[in-house]
Amino acid sequence: MADREQQQLRNRLIELARKSYDRGIYTYTPFLSLAEQQVFYETEKEVAYAGCAMEGGTPECERKMIRFGNRELLGYEEDYPIAALFVTPVRADFAEKLTHRDYLGALMNLGIARGLLGDLFPEQGGCILFCQKSIVPFLTDNLTQVRHTRVKCSETDAADSLKAPDVEEVLLSVSSARIDGIVSKVYNMARSHSLELFKAGRVFVNGRLMENNSYFLKEQDAVTVRGFGRFTYKGLRGETRKGRERAVIEVYR
Repeated sequence: MADREQQQLRNRLIELARKSYDRGIYTYTPFLSLAEQQVFYETEKEVAYAGCAMEGGTPECERKMIRFGNRELLGYEEDYPIAALFVTPVRADFAEKLTHRDYLGALMNLGIARGLLGDLFPEQGGCILFCQKSIVPFLTDNLTQVRHTRVKCSETDAADSLKAPDVEEVLLSVSSARIDGIVSKVYNMARSHSLELFKAGRVFVNGRLMENNSYFLKEQDAVTVRGFGRFTYKGLRGETRKGRERAVIEVYR
């Protein structure tokens, strides 16, 4: 993010926190990317008085809303304005094999701001889409085609509809759990290339920007490398015959 965009978001977070606290109401950001969430983390101490929490729809979501306000401060609870839609082909027998890019492209072609949309999870038979509740009627009326495939949208219970993430468990021979070495092994790149990713701000651990390439991963750390994918570090499991460590990684496919 450019410095100007970061400052604008920081100002907006401060404004929403103040509004929630002064008026006694819940306030929400749009869905934020990982880079935008990092701006929140850097501003968190300044807005913590208002009560802060994040939600994307399910634990698997990376794009999340920030909510200001909580029961303790406001005296009541309120659900996040997040809906889940199931986008399915009208005729499954004529449907193309659609990707995340296909669905997102169709949504962008409708002129929808990215902040109104959360994560998309393409799966066999359709796609689970998280969005702000306010645009559900618009999407159900207007999202009728993805590429050449006619589709329809209906609200769904994401907890029941979303399948477990498609992951592949892999064993890596590594010298340690140091993150730059793990990243280079997972994505089959030179260590120097992985270092560039850290310098470019493209590596996140548990949703937070990770600039320290010598960080040692802990079990269950979730790592996102923008442009490459996601994986979960499951820990070290013994040694190889050559005395190196075996790291267990779950890679999102």
